[in-house]
Amino acid sequence: MIDKLLPAPVVTAEAFHDAPLSEMFPEERALVSAAVPLRQNEFGTVRGCARRALAELGIAPAPLLPGPNREPQWPPGIVGAMTHCAGYRAAAVARATDIRTVGLDAEPHLPVDDAGVVDLITLPEERAQLRRLAAAQPGICWDRLIFSAKESVYKAWFPLTHRWLDFEEAHLTLDPSNATFTAQLLVPGPVIDGTELTEFTGRWLIGSGLVVTAVVEKA
Repeated sequence: MIDKLLPAPVVTAEAFHDAPLSEMFPEERALVSAAVPLRQNEFGTVRGCARRALAELGIAPAPLLPGPNREPQWPPGIVGAMTHCAGYRAAAVARATDIRTVGLDAEPHLPVDDAGVVDLITLPEERAQLRRLAAAQPGICWDRLIFSAKESVYKAWFPLTHRWLDFEEAHLTLDPSNATFTAQLLVPGPVIDGTELTEFTGRWLIGSGLVVTAVVEKA
């Protein structure tokens, strides 16, 4: 799926079934040895996806361990993102000389079943937008889509800032005409080459019971 969402020079890999736990490096297995089997499977399989994608960039297999904020620690000169949800794992990587940052998220294409969660992750203007979109295209789970888009924005934001970005600190506008979204930052953004980054743009696709979103900021 994500090969349709993320263009070259971003390299992607995905899996709809889990790989054997033996494919994990010992350092990775140690991190999830006490976790339930589901957590072990998703942790290992998504890293297998990442290694397949890295191999296309000529990067030799190595452990992919989380950083202090659970962020993936990529090999030097590489940017990337990983995601996993029920029945799906995926990774996207690129050389930092080509891509400044990438964010990726996948979710089941199902409505968010708690209205309180929707209120927590959206601004009033976004909730009004969701109502309009749901009335026009009720077959799309817009609440799940905006949640996924905000997750992708956060994954693109964090490597540039090493700071949290709360749900209410970015205003998302979804454009159903071309399956894109824009996230306007409501807090100071990272300064890149002397210019403050004030927004991220991304794309989404829906298929195989999933909604997948991605953000790419070119170098």
